[in-house]
Amino acid sequence: MDAMTVTSWLRSCSAAIAEQKDYLTQLDAAIGDADHGSNMTRGFAAVEAKLDELDGGTPPGKLLIAAGQTLVSTVGGASGPLWGTALRRAGRSMGDVDAVDGQGLAAAVDAAVAGVVELGAAQPGDKTMVDALLPAAESLRIHLDGGDTLLASLAAASAAAEAGMRATVPMLARKGRASYLGERSIGHQDPGATSAAIIVAALERAVAGAR
Repeated sequence: MDAMTVTSWLRSCSAAIAEQKDYLTQLDAAIGDADHGSNMTRGFAAVEAKLDELDGGTPPGKLLIAAGQTLVSTVGGASGPLWGTALRRAGRSMGDVDAVDGQGLAAAVDAAVAGVVELGAAQPGDKTMVDALLPAAESLRIHLDGGDTLLASLAAASAAAEAGMRATVPMLARKGRASYLGERSIGHQDPGATSAAIIVAALERAVAGAR
């Protein structure tokens, strides 16, 4: 996982979220403020602009920190601070090296998820992005430790994130705006978990494209 792959991932995130903007907004309209799609699209467009400004020799960890800082300053609601924390924690985990291997990437993902859990005080089952991110991180680690390739491990992580996203539908929201709805939040897919699954899938595509 080098700077080129991180750049490809972030640009893929931007494209995929922009493509799904209306869908994310529709999901958020049911249980939130109906702005998740536009907020995330604006944030990752700003990340792309930031990438254009950075020196080509910037290491991957520094790219992630810069992307995280950009999201904090451009994304409204809870998503900006949460994703900003996730990317900055991942970037710090990578340090200043030119590239990390599968285990280094898994450690960065673990650090990202830990940051989200810490900041948002959300646990699995609360109907948040954690319900997609935590299964993805756990699956990535399990498959890498079991001897699978990085790409196969990321494919499993992406599938776990999607399953976690779909599992939010019957959940009662316990965090965020959706929690104000009480039982009316049941039956709706969480928009934060949905964008998280989109971002994990983009990571798999970026690594696949680097091979």
